[in-house]
Amino acid sequence: MRRTIIAMATLFIATAAAAQQLNLPRVSPKGSVMQTVGTTDITITYNRPGVKGRSIWGGLVPYDQVWRTGANEATVFQVSDDVLVNGQKLAKGSYSLHTIPGRDQWTVIFNKTANQWGSYSYDQAHDALRVTVKPERSEFREWMGFEIPEMTTDTAKVVLRWENVAVPFTVDTQATQKSLEAAEKAIAAMNNNRWLTPYRAADFAFSNNRMTEAQRWLDLSLKEQETTANLWLKARILNAQGRKADALRTAEMAIAKAPADQQDFANEIRRLSQAWK
Repeated sequence: MRRTIIAMATLFIATAAAAQQLNLPRVSPKGSVMQTVGTTDITITYNRPGVKGRSIWGGLVPYDQVWRTGANEATVFQVSDDVLVNGQKLAKGSYSLHTIPGRDQWTVIFNKTANQWGSYSYDQAHDALRVTVKPERSEFREWMGFEIPEMTTDTAKVVLRWENVAVPFTVDTQATQKSLEAAEKAIAAMNNNRWLTPYRAADFAFSNNRMTEAQRWLDLSLKEQETTANLWLKARILNAQGRKADALRTAEMAIAKAPADQQDFANEIRRLSQAWK
């Protein structure tokens, strides 16, 4: 009898251990989307429920009630820098993202308690931000998901999609302005390679159509040292101003400055500047 009890206990322990090791698919699998916008990382981690033939809006997901915006754990929204969401300030950090769906408008909620199960322990007192957005009709999506379909240097359009509904909001990182301010500080503090920092700042400003800053920083760079890189940037600025003869002449100066190990760069300058003639 004692042997039988021991054998049964051993079997129970082995079965329990096997159950603990068993890894089964989630009904609502985990998903994530990460995008760098400017110099800011935006990360959204969530669980993806499926429609599965159910009535979603006003049914499975009631209107005018706080929703976890997914399944299982609450969706987590993380930004590596301070941002604006639909024009309102949100400090860098991790938040649980909840929503209040409505027929004509939704409330998107960023709550300071990042890790929580669903919205069952959601406390409005811990909200960092609420924004109101307009839902849109969309093509059918079986699985709920977040997308970032559109972006610029500064902004990203974030869209929640499920069933026939899309819910967009905009995250503005203000990357251009922050970068220009950082460039001012870097130039003021520079020591070695004094031409390089203002050149990089000027190149960034030119790429973002900030011509006043581009010209001012380029002049600083050229004053320190004329190089193939900053002369080529000067040629591009002159061409953008419609001064093609000056642009071509400056491009030739850039090519002439190129050392032996930069001949590929010189050839590229020659090729691109030919299009200005």
